[in-house]
Amino acid sequence: MPHLFPAIDLKDGQCVRLKLGHMDQATVYNDDPAAQARAFRDQGFAHLHVVDLNGAFEGRSVNGSAVDAILAAVGGDVRVQLGGGIRSIDAVESWLARGLSRVILGTVAVRRPDLVREAARLFPGRVAVGIDARGGKVAVEGWAEASELDVTTLARAFEDAGVSAIIYTDIDRDGILAGINWPATIDLANTVRIPVIASGGLASMADIERLAAPDAAVLEGAISGRALYDGRIDVAEALRILR
Repeated sequence: MPHLFPAIDLKDGQCVRLKLGHMDQATVYNDDPAAQARAFRDQGFAHLHVVDLNGAFEGRSVNGSAVDAILAAVGGDVRVQLGGGIRSIDAVESWLARGLSRVILGTVAVRRPDLVREAARLFPGRVAVGIDARGGKVAVEGWAEASELDVTTLARAFEDAGVSAIIYTDIDRDGILAGINWPATIDLANTVRIPVIASGGLASMADIERLAAPDAAVLEGAISGRALYDGRIDVAEALRILR
C-alpha cells in the first residue's frame, strides 16, 4: 500500500509551511525541526519528506545543520528524503553519505538532465526527481520561474535513467488544503514506469481514504504538511487505513 510522508519544510532553520509556494506567506509550526522529526517518528511514520526552502531559491543547501539534526534525531528508524538546492553530483554524494535515504533533484532535472542521469547511475535507488507544476507546466528555482515544459514530457525523459521516484507537486493546491489533484497524479503514475508520490493539497481523511483506493495503488504514496500540523489527519487511523 502507498506510504504517507510527513513534510518538514525548512526556512531559516524553522519548520514552516508555505501558502502556494510563497516564501513571504510562511507559517512557523516548530522552531525545532529535529523535535518535529522525532514526533513524527514516535507517531509511527517510517518516512520523512524534507525540503530546504531557502536552498531551493538560492541553488545551494542552506539549512544543512537542521537536516543533520533531523537525521541524528531519527537515526535509522525513518527513511528521510531531501530536496531543495541540490544542484551537483558532489552535493548528492555528500548528502547521501550523511544518512539520507535519497535526494530529490528538481531544478536540475530541467536545467541539467544529464546530471540527474549521472546521479541515478552512481547512486542507484537513491535519486528522485521533483516535478513541481503550475497549470500543467513545470516550475523551477523554488517555483519562482515557469517553464514551457509539460509534466509528462519531463517525467518520460527519465524513464530509462534509474530514477527511484517522481515527487509530483501541484503548486496551485500546495499549502491551502484544497485536496490532492488525484486525476492528474494518477494519470501521471499510469503514464510512466517510475513510481510517483503525490504532493500538494492533502487536506483531510478523505484524501487518505482516496490514497487507499484501488486505482491509487499505482502511487508510492503522498506527502502531507499542513493537514498534519493542523490536526486534520488522525495519524493512527490514517496509518491503519494505509496498512
